[in-house]
Amino acid sequence: MTLKTLILTTSLVAAPVALLAGQNPSAPAPAQPTAAAALPPGNQGGLNPADIYKPLADEWPTYSGDYTGRRYSLLTQVDRESVKHLSLAWVGSITAGQPAAGGFGRGGGGGAPTIVGGEGTGEFGNGSAANIKGAVLQVGGVLYISAPDNVWALDAHDGHELWHYFWKTKGGTHIGSRGMGMWHNYLFVETPDDYLVSLDARTGEERWHVVISDFDQQYFSTMAPVVVDNHVLVGTGNDLDSPGFLQSFDPETGKLQWKFYTVPMNQGDPGLDTWPNLDAARHGGGQVWIPGSFDPETRLYIFGTGNPTPGYTGVGRKGDNLFTCTLMAVHVDTGKMAWYFQTSAHDTHDWDSAQTPILIDAVVDGKPRKLVSTAARNGYFFTVDRVTGEHVVTTRYGSTTNWGKGLRPNGVVEPDAGKEATIPGSLVSPVEGGVTNWPPPAYSPDTGLFYIQEHNGFNIVYLTDPDPRGSMGLGGKSVFNLGSLGDYLTAINPTTGAIAWRHKFEGGGGGGLLTTAGKLVFSGDGSGNFVAFDATNGTPIWHARIGNISNAPETYMLDGRQYVLAAVGDTLYAFVMN
Repeated sequence: MTLKTLILTTSLVAAPVALLAGQNPSAPAPAQPTAAAALPPGNQGGLNPADIYKPLADEWPTYSGDYTGRRYSLLTQVDRESVKHLSLAWVGSITAGQPAAGGFGRGGGGGAPTIVGGEGTGEFGNGSAANIKGAVLQVGGVLYISAPDNVWALDAHDGHELWHYFWKTKGGTHIGSRGMGMWHNYLFVETPDDYLVSLDARTGEERWHVVISDFDQQYFSTMAPVVVDNHVLVGTGNDLDSPGFLQSFDPETGKLQWKFYTVPMNQGDPGLDTWPNLDAARHGGGQVWIPGSFDPETRLYIFGTGNPTPGYTGVGRKGDNLFTCTLMAVHVDTGKMAWYFQTSAHDTHDWDSAQTPILIDAVVDGKPRKLVSTAARNGYFFTVDRVTGEHVVTTRYGSTTNWGKGLRPNGVVEPDAGKEATIPGSLVSPVEGGVTNWPPPAYSPDTGLFYIQEHNGFNIVYLTDPDPRGSMGLGGKSVFNLGSLGDYLTAINPTTGAIAWRHKFEGGGGGGLLTTAGKLVFSGDGSGNFVAFDATNGTPIWHARIGNISNAPETYMLDGRQYVLAAVGDTLYAFVMN
């Protein structure tokens, strides 16, 4: 790991930055350290799976911090008053790829070991820079970080590297890695060429790897596995014409426990009547590429699915196309569907509804309700009953969203066929990337508000091939972007759908959100600033100019100090109270 000196602009007087010494390239190679011995003492026992059930505080043990999807931390050392004293603790850059020789990266700690695995021959993926887009786990004082084909363990106190794992890939789409799952001392990560890999968290040594989807069918795998008890939940992506599915694997052995398809695969399957025929359904998409949330009371895993295929030419798949662009609940022990709610019927714009949903307990019409909410890529916000899937709220939160004709009685948005791609062109909002995308939202039970990064704009969408046979996947169209029409940090009341406040970004936001019991929301602003906002009204209180945030901020407690962590590309920034 190489560390670099940075000049930071913050809203307070700059504090001293402790920089780590890199390895001297001219020095003799040191003896290989024992990674397990290098781990902080608190990490030797790994992660008790029961700890993920607890409210989020000292550690960050799963993708959203806990199973609720809220990204809400109970830590209060950093609050609206004290945040002005937040200062930089350490900065570290990770280096992807296989070391040139000697089995060591350029890491601190006298040379951290690099373990090499994979099914490829080494000609792909060895020269690309790391880009941290996913969740960083913090367990027992160790940070676990992933990027395509790479995993690192860093000391959470100062960022020095403990070990590095490099996967020699067969190729594929290297768009990002959303993070990892953990169970005791085992880590689980997906590779772009469609393997689930299990590592020993103490050493980085590989335990096993198994195939999770067919590389030859152009699947690519980016999702952070979610571990629930003895289930490792895994999803994949595909931009061609293959069916989506969610799978559960045994954490000890890697054996498949169950597989749930998100589109009808056989005659008599639910939802088949929303497709013209079985063949269209079996090539219909609905990929599962973002982690969901888990409700311990019902044992339901709740997640969103991606767009139908072909993505833009819907003439060959007339109907609502279940269960694409749908919020779904499956029993985690069996993989059987409990309920569904479709957020985009017959989507024709690649507006995946795979965003992480958030579990919320609130009062609706004077009665306590167990709810789940999602802000969809299509610009609409939805709340449903998380036990039954019953509709509660549908509202438009995208300021310029124009593709809906109104609501059906069940709360599903009725699509306007005039906003589909046409030969002369159709003016439609939002843009292809959506009002939101993969960066995770957040929710604070203190304020009762759901926080989302909102991007508005218009496209003109042209149909370039009216024959659906020539428009497989996301083809058959041409898009002209008319530019941005406003980017915001937006707070929504999930029980009514009302916008509580918006804070306008000068840039585009991005990366995702964190909220805390200190009444703060942390976000990037798209203009190179890492910002803390007042969670009650959206007022910016503190900022550090570190660059555009590439992942959602996180927080953890070590040795009585609350750290706030964010990434910009290949570089991590850890802040503490000064």
